Amino acid sequence: MHASTVSGRVTESVINTHNSEILRDLHTAMIDLVDEINRPRRDDRLIEEAGIPLDRALFPLLARVSRYGPIGVVELADRTGRDHTTISRQMVKLEELGLIERRASAKDKRVREAVVSPKGRDVIAALSEARERLANRILASWTEADLDQLRILLRRFADDLMR
Repeated sequence: MHASTVSGRVTESVINTHNSEILRDLHTAMIDLVDEINRPRRDDRLIEEAGIPLDRALFPLLARVSRYGPIGVVELADRTGRDHTTISRQMVKLEELGLIERRASAKDKRVREAVVSPKGRDVIAALSEARERLANRILASWTEADLDQLRILLRRFADDLMR
């Protein structure tokens, strides 16, 4: 318990602490997941499975424009942890490939935001289908209840983390 003084009175509040071993194991599992997800061969495998000619460096940007668009270069750079000049050059490539369209922001006409084009939506659909095929192979021994529990808890964790 943690004691504090409010208006001259001592109040007690319970600080919710969790088992340190469980928290360490969760942290280790998250590091393993992030490391595995960030391996270039994962993106290569997904792109190959989808049967699309897309540069691996452009894939994460297209996915994020699809998820968060309309989105500007600065926000996209922040979400990907990359320099905005690099992101800007890659956005030009995505636009040249016809996978995104850029337009003035509704909020600030000086800012150009990207949205996925119809051709880009086709690529995203192919990637989603490929991701599902790969996931079904990985999760073949999982029950629907296992998957649903994982989905619920991961969404809850992500939402709490982003808050």
